[in-house]
Amino acid sequence: MLLCMSEARPADPATAAPAPGRRERKKAATRAALTEAARRLFLERGYDEVTVADIAAEADTAVTTLFKHFPDGKEALVFGDAAGDTERADSLVAAVRDREPGTSPVEALREFFRGRGIFDPDSPHAEPGLVELIARTPVLRAYARHQWEVCEGPLSAVLAEAAAVPPDDAGTRALARFVLQVPDLASSRDDAVAALDEIFDRLALGWPAPPSA
Repeated sequence: MLLCMSEARPADPATAAPAPGRRERKKAATRAALTEAARRLFLERGYDEVTVADIAAEADTAVTTLFKHFPDGKEALVFGDAAGDTERADSLVAAVRDREPGTSPVEALREFFRGRGIFDPDSPHAEPGLVELIARTPVLRAYARHQWEVCEGPLSAVLAEAAAVPPDDAGTRALARFVLQVPDLASSRDDAVAALDEIFDRLALGWPAPPSA
């Protein structure tokens, strides 16, 4: 579920992280199998008709293994949120901190969201059946909203850093809180991308572009 719309750059051999070992590869394969099994079953039967035992059996693993990787259970499996996953918060911070010179934090966040979920046609979450499942299942929408809301602290801090104001600045805290509501607000519209742009156009009026270099 990230990232920036810019083309990925080749990793620097001097700074690239080492390739994952066998144990990490096995964990990743298990998580992928569980996520794929869950989504397949949810789309076939409906979210409420599928149990965690069904998903574990479909992925040929144990229920205890499922909860080890996805402590939040069924909701997390829809979104691929594994235990200890800080991807959203880390990626939001990177989107602001690593933005191109001359790009405002608000515009960087617009591009960030344009590269994710239903706002990106190449995302696995853009699959029509999955989008409809989330939209018509209140517990899934609430889960998705909460997963963004818990990123408020890191996003507020990096926005304050970008604005050169104290970390507890109320204005940047308010901006972070509203930005994190955008996915839920925009995704409820027929044209989610247009709604996303409409919201960010209005936000941009309250956050001037940085001065030219």
